Amino acid sequence: MSKIDELIQEKCPNGVEYKKLSNVIQVNRGSRLTKSQLKEDGLYEVYHGSKDVPLGKYDKYNTSGDTVIVVNTGGIGGVKYLKDNFWCSDGSFNLGHNDIVNNKFLYYYLSQYEDYFMSHKRIGGVPTIDRNVVENVKLPIPPMEVQEEIVRILDKFGELEAELEAELEAELEARRSQYDFWCGKLLISGFERVKLQDTAYYSKDRISFSVLNEDNYVGVDNLLQNKMGKKSSSHVPVSGNLTKFEKDDILIGNIRPYLRKIWLADCCGGTNGDVLDIRVKDKENIYPRFLYYVLSSESFFEYNNSSSKGAKMPRGDKQAIMNYEFNIPSIEEQIRIVNILDKFDKLVNDISVGLPAEIEMRRKQYEYYRNKLLCFEELKVSE
Repeated sequence: MSKIDELIQEKCPNGVEYKKLSNVIQVNRGSRLTKSQLKEDGLYEVYHGSKDVPLGKYDKYNTSGDTVIVVNTGGIGGVKYLKDNFWCSDGSFNLGHNDIVNNKFLYYYLSQYEDYFMSHKRIGGVPTIDRNVVENVKLPIPPMEVQEEIVRILDKFGELEAELEAELEAELEARRSQYDFWCGKLLISGFERVKLQDTAYYSKDRISFSVLNEDNYVGVDNLLQNKMGKKSSSHVPVSGNLTKFEKDDILIGNIRPYLRKIWLADCCGGTNGDVLDIRVKDKENIYPRFLYYVLSSESFFEYNNSSSKGAKMPRGDKQAIMNYEFNIPSIEEQIRIVNILDKFDKLVNDISVGLPAEIEMRRKQYEYYRNKLLCFEELKVSE
């Protein structure tokens, strides 16, 4: 950081000029390719509506490497730097080259605008962003030497962050495997073998849409994959009655059961037919959180997947789910098992503690330094 401070003091002590992006760089719309034109053995990747996943490959390219793209449909606002030649489809803008702007510097700067681009999407038909949303961004133009030093720092910082994140992800995966092992081991204890239908049932209660909001409405879309609970809903019903769930009910996403969507309700609310609402019959004999751990076990999800119906959009078989068998110990033993598994669960899954929080902290740390490096005092140009 000291070197970049010295460079800025030497090269642009009074600030840098900001220019509208369109006055410096041309924003080009890509050219459409249909899926039938794509080739598995194509030489060049095709980017359309995602910065992370290419649409496919093609045997020609229309954009040279060292170029920045901004996705304008699908994964709207995504910014990516592409080192090699590629085909830019019409789902992305590709940004031209200019002698006064380092394209990697441009990428780092525009990465700060992903949320801004997304917030300016045009709704109606297929959501998209207009070219002028990108063109109107004010771009700082520090001396090339300053741009290159910032790129060097952020490249290095990104490498270190990625290495550390990979190590933390590997550690997290190891902890999850350890959790699954102990969860399975603890849940096979007990002397009585029961079916789910002996201990629980599907809720048939109803609730009006008028008392639901983004926090107490649960659809399959706001249940999170891999047993991570739920997030606030972006779509709340505006009419009708829905299935009512109560505190301590277990909600399971019934579309694509391999996604492992499950949540133990901490409030009363409503859900729809794509989510199963399972309620304990007698809390004196079965502890709801114990049953939640039973149904969030790999054993249950493997069973649910194997008995699901449908190919393109598999659904869990509601009757087969109720026939799922598991061991049930005494209520005292259930509580002891839950206390053990709660500690594992908090370490592995809670974003506020443990390794997930460390990963999130590293990402925020990277973003902080990136944004700090890319913030310049604007040069005051005399009239």
